[in-house]
Amino acid sequence: MTANRRPPDEPMALRDAVAAVGRELGMARPDHLADLTASWPTIVGDVLAPHTAVRSVRDGVCTVEVDGPGWATQLRYAQDQLVAHIAASCGKGLVTSIRTVVRDGDAAP
Repeated sequence: MTANRRPPDEPMALRDAVAAVGRELGMARPDHLADLTASWPTIVGDVLAPHTAVRSVRDGVCTVEVDGPGWATQLRYAQDQLVAHIAASCGKGLVTSIRTVVRDGDAAP
């Protein structure tokens, strides 16, 4: 039996179970998502930062919520540049594309 294997009847730590489910779903590791979220204002700059927020990363697709369709257009135009900045800041391959969603007007900020 290898060091990474455990007997099937042995319980798994919750953090290991959550990490395994996240990997199966193609989600970024929590520390990678936290790094991206913390770096986001620097990556997008002072103009876009107040109007955008990282929501998730799954299979390399970063979903960013924006507070209006104009900001979504700005992100789409800057996608290649932003992906390059994310790679430089958080590691290559974490984000390969950006998906924008416009925040519902009724949702709390």
